[in-house]
Amino acid sequence: MPPRRRRQHPPLGAHLSVAGGLVKAFAHGAELECEAAQIFVKNASRWQGRTLADEEAAAFRAAHAASRVGPVVAHASYLINLAASDSLVLARSRAALADELRRCARLGIGGLVVHPGAHLGCGAAAGVARVAASLDAVLGPLLAELPELATRVLLENTAGQGSCLGCTLDELAAIRRGTAHPERVGFCLDTCHAFAAGYAVHEARGYGEFVAEVEEVLGLAAVGCFHLNDSVRPFGSRRDRHAHIGEGEIGLEPFARFLHDRRLFAIPMLLETEPGLGLEGHRRDLEKLRGLL
Repeated sequence: MPPRRRRQHPPLGAHLSVAGGLVKAFAHGAELECEAAQIFVKNASRWQGRTLADEEAAAFRAAHAASRVGPVVAHASYLINLAASDSLVLARSRAALADELRRCARLGIGGLVVHPGAHLGCGAAAGVARVAASLDAVLGPLLAELPELATRVLLENTAGQGSCLGCTLDELAAIRRGTAHPERVGFCLDTCHAFAAGYAVHEARGYGEFVAEVEEVLGLAAVGCFHLNDSVRPFGSRRDRHAHIGEGEIGLEPFARFLHDRRLFAIPMLLETEPGLGLEGHRRDLEKLRGLL
């Protein structure tokens, strides 16, 4: 048997719907020829999720193994705010994060993307410290309960809207430095968010500076995935609004730099654009990205 050719680009995929059951994601992934995927492991707009049965977890693992999808990450609930000053919201956020990590562990999912949260007026430094403390409050007991936990928390960079934390790589790195479990914390980098936050990823020089800073400040090994999204809003707008690939302010060609950068070939790159009727939006965006290869 001839040796397998080494893949010459990062694994490409999208955020896939799990409506009707978690295993449905792999049918959508097959339709789109995905090599990687992101899903929700519970309803992203509610604190509580339905019980994950052992049979469903086993079926998910089997469907994953039988599919062409490689890396799978999950995206945590949008309600979670690990920097919340309100004690009830903070407690709910920590409990929700722990619950989603347990679900990921049962499903064999290697990374859980979570927004760091918003400091809501207490200041960035206090907010960063509170996020780090929240991660310790979750990871400490969870690692005692599940010492073989393989799922990393992937802190996502943000556009910097309002008091949202994580719009700079330094803030993300500071959160990880502040935890007692830095090896359990990685990062998810979103192109739209970086662009809106003032990283000039749409320009050749700006792209080079961005990746160099990622290497220096975060370390490429700590990056669990990229979100490939164009931006409706202009450069430095601090507004988070995704556009289809090549139809926003970033434009099409800059995405070729991400796809051709050999340093990034091991990192899954995932769409979060509108899937569209019959997945037509995702299909069109993936065709554009593959065309750049």
